[in-house]
Amino acid sequence: MANVSVYNMEGAEVGTMELSDAIFGVEIKPHLIHRAVILHLANMRQGTQKSKGRSEVSGGGRKPWRQKGTGHARQGSIRAAQWKGGGMIFPVSPRDYSFKMNRREKRSALLSALTAKVQDGTIIVVDSLALENGKTKEMAKVLANLKAGKSLIVTEGTDMNVVLAARNIPEVKTINADLLNTYDVMNYRNLIVTQDAVRKIEEVYA
Repeated sequence: MANVSVYNMEGAEVGTMELSDAIFGVEIKPHLIHRAVILHLANMRQGTQKSKGRSEVSGGGRKPWRQKGTGHARQGSIRAAQWKGGGMIFPVSPRDYSFKMNRREKRSALLSALTAKVQDGTIIVVDSLALENGKTKEMAKVLANLKAGKSLIVTEGTDMNVVLAARNIPEVKTINADLLNTYDVMNYRNLIVTQDAVRKIEEVYA
């Protein structure tokens, strides 16, 4: 089992904690991490873009002039793409970008991401995040003490003081332990996890 240091909100080391190898010490599978990240981004796309094709724009219905003898190039309809107000060639249409990964692949990708954080030394375990008033300056002070920049803060459950204190800090996000996903873990340089959240992660994803 991997041992990591445990810090308090002042940034002082107050002990160590053993992490389960079944969660934080698995074989890293980069291809699954990549697939899970692409899945997350694809599922976020609305896919509502739309352009009109030749059959959808208004106008047309007859030739604008006769085929020969006018000196103009032959034209069949003012709805053709070369005309102002004409339809697009191969217009984009609403589509669903999402795809599926099976549950075992998603779990393996998340555990690979967590293991990578441990190996990189970018996981920071804190004994607790007991903020009094949910003020932004409180969280900013904690992050400064921990020397953490772009961070994902993982708590056991929804702690409104932590959520309120972190929401106005750029490049900081809070999330519950049972809602972790591969994209967020990989998108933030530091993973700040409370001890209770570590136990929750080991319980949920065991």
